[in-house]
Amino acid sequence: MTTPHTNRLVALLAGLVLSGLSLGVLAQAQLNYPALTDGPAFNDGAARDDERPRSRLVINAALDTPLIAPLLEDFQRRNPDIEIVYRNLSTLAVYRTFLDAGAAERADVVMSSAMPWQYWLANNGYAQPLDSAAARAWPAWARWRQELFAITFEPVVIVYRRDVAERFGAIDSHADLLERLERHAEALRGRVVTYDPATSGAGYSYAIEEARLSPRYWELVAALGRVDTALVGTTREMLEGLAQGRYWIGYNLLGSYAREFAREHPELEVVVPKDYALVTHRLAFIARDARNPYAARRFLDYLLSEYGQRAIGRLTPLGTIHPALSGPGSANALRERLGDALRPIDIGPGLLATLDNLKREALLSRWRREFQRAAPSADIPAAALDVPPSEAAR
Repeated sequence: MTTPHTNRLVALLAGLVLSGLSLGVLAQAQLNYPALTDGPAFNDGAARDDERPRSRLVINAALDTPLIAPLLEDFQRRNPDIEIVYRNLSTLAVYRTFLDAGAAERADVVMSSAMPWQYWLANNGYAQPLDSAAARAWPAWARWRQELFAITFEPVVIVYRRDVAERFGAIDSHADLLERLERHAEALRGRVVTYDPATSGAGYSYAIEEARLSPRYWELVAALGRVDTALVGTTREMLEGLAQGRYWIGYNLLGSYAREFAREHPELEVVVPKDYALVTHRLAFIARDARNPYAARRFLDYLLSEYGQRAIGRLTPLGTIHPALSGPGSANALRERLGDALRPIDIGPGLLATLDNLKREALLSRWRREFQRAAPSADIPAAALDVPPSEAAR
């Protein structure tokens, strides 16, 4: 049952495309894993002995099936008695489906990178606590109470073509990006891409955080406007445009997707900025009225365990949080390299500011004003562009 407040919030969300993913059926897919055995599962303390061992687990999440499938398979190898139904939705659909579904139809576990909306659900009583050793030991900065847990560590990155680095120099920071945009504005015109904060929830969230973090953020927005930066809705659009050579520099891409894409596209360089780097998380919780609490607790406990976090680091491009891990992409490894430059988005009441209509309109109004203030007033002939040799040959 929804309230007038939730109805207003749903109306606000309908105007956004959250976390850089498209809405609706384009993002939907389902994975089904029948239980492998009737026997009891391996018990590491996540479930009580008096609970029925055989169970069903329903997960609604905003995480592409090729990324989550290896983890689901690994989890089921350790829990062969649990049947798994995984539904991949857009982040907005994860939120709306949860609110619209009756208690008997809701997923047991909900995971999404749309941090404000996950926090809103937990803060409004829709999550239940997880009381396990792994949950109690989870870093305080990566959880809210014992109900909402960050399970990944995903920096927001800059991606550029290597031949651009050869021509203009490597880009290792926001300061480098600003310098390139200002110094080579004519050559880079139309060759830069980023999120449109008016239509992308990810782009809007990053804009809010960067406006707080960097005194030069609005200079960067103006420089993006000056080079006629393309504004799009998804990280995938940016990556495909970069691989095709349509764009040369991409700003504020989701690092996990960029790392995976760059494995097949060595012409792309993925950079975690060294001056400051936003870090977003996928937040997970167990539904308060989960129909399968046994399986839900086991799965979330798996994601928080050292074993499960190692599986995330080994099987996916998603960064890990567990304090014992220090491999590539882990929070420890990135902190060792970048120190205080890493700026994880806090899990707390500040996330709710993202949902405030007045604050949203104020930020977007300034963003448009700064972006358009220095935008070029006339087209520059293509012949005037300083095109790198590899692009001229395409």
